[in-house]
Amino acid sequence: MEIFFFSLVSHLFLFVLYWVFPVESVFLPNLPALETNQSFHVFDQSTRKGHLANGSNNIILNPTFEDELSNWSGKGCNILLHESMEDGKILPLYGKFFASTTNRTQSWNGIEQEITGRVQPKLVYEVTAIVRIYGGNVADANIQATLWVQSQDIDEQYIKIAISQATDKGWVQLQGKFLLNGSPLKVIIFLEGPPPGTDIIINRLVVKHAEKAPPPLRPFMKNAAFGVNIIENSNLDDGINGWFPFGNCSLNMEFGSPIELPPMTRNSLGMQERLSGRYILVTNRADTWMGPAQMISGKLKLYLTYQVSAWVKIGPGSTSPQIVNVALSIDGNWVNGGQVEFNNESWHEVGGSFRIDKQPSNVMVYIQGPAAGVDLMVAGLYIFPVDRRARFKLLKKQTDKIRKRDLILQFSSSKANNVSGAFVKVEQIQNSFPFGSCITRSSIDNEDLVRFLVKYFNWVVFGNELKWSWTEPQQGNFKYKDADELLDFCKNNNLEVRGHCIFWEVEYAIQPWVQGLNKSDLTTAVQNRLTDLVTRYKGKFRHYDVDNEMLHGSFYKDRLGKDIQATMLRTSHQLDPSATLFVNDYHIEDGSDVRSSPEEYIRQILDLQRQGAPVGGIGLQGHIDSPVGPIVSSALDKLGTLGLPIWFTELDVSSANEFIRADDLEVMLREAFAHPAVEGIILWGFWELYMSRENAHLVNAEGKINAAGKRYLALKKEWLSRARGYIDVQGEFRFRGFYGTYNIEINSHTTKINRTFVVDKGESPLAINIDL
Repeated sequence: MEIFFFSLVSHLFLFVLYWVFPVESVFLPNLPALETNQSFHVFDQSTRKGHLANGSNNIILNPTFEDELSNWSGKGCNILLHESMEDGKILPLYGKFFASTTNRTQSWNGIEQEITGRVQPKLVYEVTAIVRIYGGNVADANIQATLWVQSQDIDEQYIKIAISQATDKGWVQLQGKFLLNGSPLKVIIFLEGPPPGTDIIINRLVVKHAEKAPPPLRPFMKNAAFGVNIIENSNLDDGINGWFPFGNCSLNMEFGSPIELPPMTRNSLGMQERLSGRYILVTNRADTWMGPAQMISGKLKLYLTYQVSAWVKIGPGSTSPQIVNVALSIDGNWVNGGQVEFNNESWHEVGGSFRIDKQPSNVMVYIQGPAAGVDLMVAGLYIFPVDRRARFKLLKKQTDKIRKRDLILQFSSSKANNVSGAFVKVEQIQNSFPFGSCITRSSIDNEDLVRFLVKYFNWVVFGNELKWSWTEPQQGNFKYKDADELLDFCKNNNLEVRGHCIFWEVEYAIQPWVQGLNKSDLTTAVQNRLTDLVTRYKGKFRHYDVDNEMLHGSFYKDRLGKDIQATMLRTSHQLDPSATLFVNDYHIEDGSDVRSSPEEYIRQILDLQRQGAPVGGIGLQGHIDSPVGPIVSSALDKLGTLGLPIWFTELDVSSANEFIRADDLEVMLREAFAHPAVEGIILWGFWELYMSRENAHLVNAEGKINAAGKRYLALKKEWLSRARGYIDVQGEFRFRGFYGTYNIEINSHTTKINRTFVVDKGESPLAINIDL
């Protein structure tokens, strides 16, 4: 047991990391859309050749400095060649030499090499560098590999290839990928990042055409016991056998908990036996992490999505809202199984999900969270694999009910011939439901990406080009060119556009000059930003995310007062009454973040409305892992009570296995499309290397559609109606179809006629007159 019961200190460390740096703070959903694969590995000084891929086909000249500093130069600094440093303490990992920078006065200073003519368009290149830092009184700092590209029309572009933390203790491997869309005039790759005064040391740089990964295997779900609870004695029929106290607390069994399954579990499992009404009472809790625990080693299967659910309650003694979390320790790694926050002594449902992709040795589940001294009560803990196929059958019925309409095609003819008996073929060519994607200015230079976008999406959102940090990076230095060009592109391709975003509340996303303003100047700058942006683009953006992620940040609220967010919304509406104004946030729909639970989101929206803010829509970003339909649907149901349209505004799912990714994407698309409150879905990109999340793409960088992309296209096809038959004696043809645009072909013994018609949203049967 000592292998599993890791030290209390280790656990406390993990727990503090979680509260100080929760999962969502590590994942930055609105980073620039052009991101790359990254990895980090520290090499021991004794490590030698064999760790890097073969350098053949390397387009870098003199990659290990065997020809001294030939082909290399300093970017704003000087570079030196070394065989060793610090009396032999720093030695090259590869070859005989390494290079260092000196006299760095800016973070962008570094070492560079021009690769013009050696890098080809529309090929994915893999970059691997062996680096470390030296001096500057810092032990670690980020080093970034960047590509500077000058196009034929002299436009400049900086592409971040990879970023990783380097140290002064040993060599670090920096890895990433990039792709060029066209044939640029000039291309330079360089390393940058550490603070001024800290040197970058490089031993080797390899840039070569990325090797094609072997095709992934579809995971084999053998003997999946869907809906079967893996928790022993969950109902406490055998007292508290199978349970033990995690930490120095006391467990006892009591009576008086709910006898019904929690709603989200009931929606997954259907009718089940009732709970016993018994619960575990945890007393003498000396710390937040203490609670009931159970070993479930050997019970989890790979690649299955597990739903987590329980009833939880806290005892008296707390003066503020308390968090209750179902956690798993999987070989010592903390996994969030769901959490809930509340401030009363009633029973509450806690729910979440998780998945594993490698077999663990030791797994423990435990319930934690309330402050020390607050009693904790737990009843009916369930952990079970979800049956997605059964859920999909239900969603298909629901989809047919809310996204289709009964249609009566009434045919008439000015000629005397009777139209009855003519054969009718109906094909829907466009579903009117909004399906969109994130794009960037650089992404539309990729013709293959554009073809896919225009064919399979009808809405877009800009990844970065409308954000304040992009349009005014320095005060008074306005940069609207990229947004203007994207708008022209959308207009030319009949794409509707969301405006993301006017402001962004999280401090890391705010440019330094704004952060440095005093209250009076910040007030003026906010008003100027609203006037400049919204007036400039009046009538061109159908939606605006006015103040992004207000549940996770409070920069403007803290500095300008609690009314500023409502003021932003009111002013935006005054400047452009035609735009629907959205709130927009993340982790609303997955149970993983108490700051952004549906209840917290509802409270925020109601508070804004009480201040007169014209909130017109609810944005759910939808950056989600291991989605479970009933959990997503529960959040949508709660938000739907506000009567506002709901949009998934930045949807993506991430898995290294594209078949798992396809399954997760299908869950989200079906849940959204089947819910009556959802009025649109925007993906946060679809093309590899043009997305902020790794392993979330539908199409790889060189244009191959993967399993997730094929699943998306299959659903798009499923949501187009088709009908065949004959016109009856009343001159009518009836069917039920999705909203959108249709082609109809009528064949009789004398003629063949084609017509187009549109089915608008509505509940009553729609009669469409077609004059032949």
